Amino acid sequence: MRWMDIPPLWLLGCVIVAWLQALWFPYGLGFGGTWADLLGGLLVGGGIVLTLLAIYEMRRHRTTVVPHKTPSHLVQSGIFSRSRNPIYLGDVLILAGLILRFDAVLSLPLIPVFTWILEKRFIVPEEDRMRREFRADWARYEKKTRRWV
Repeated sequence: MRWMDIPPLWLLGCVIVAWLQALWFPYGLGFGGTWADLLGGLLVGGGIVLTLLAIYEMRRHRTTVVPHKTPSHLVQSGIFSRSRNPIYLGDVLILAGLILRFDAVLSLPLIPVFTWILEKRFIVPEEDRMRREFRADWARYEKKTRRWV
């Protein structure tokens, strides 16, 4: 069942909740139409680009993108020179963008909840594994590169 505990499924779950909330419980609340659609599209697009850049960089270094596995290389180049977790950041941007696109105002709390889930279930355990595996290299990387942005 561990294969089911992956960030894209958590993202999908949050997206479905936001979509259902917008569909069944809008309560007349809205973000404001066109500007929300535009910003939502930019956030989704930015999240997808971040994710693709990170996957490209990890593939270039021939290391895993699977969250529960220890990478064979500590990737510090490309997008990883700006964020230690660009894929998770991309996931959060995608969720925020879709909440805007769906006009799901009441689903805004899903963003910090999803971020918390990512940190507790994935980021902290991954960083612990990398800290043990890469020791001094990880310590230097952790000091110079922020977790999110």
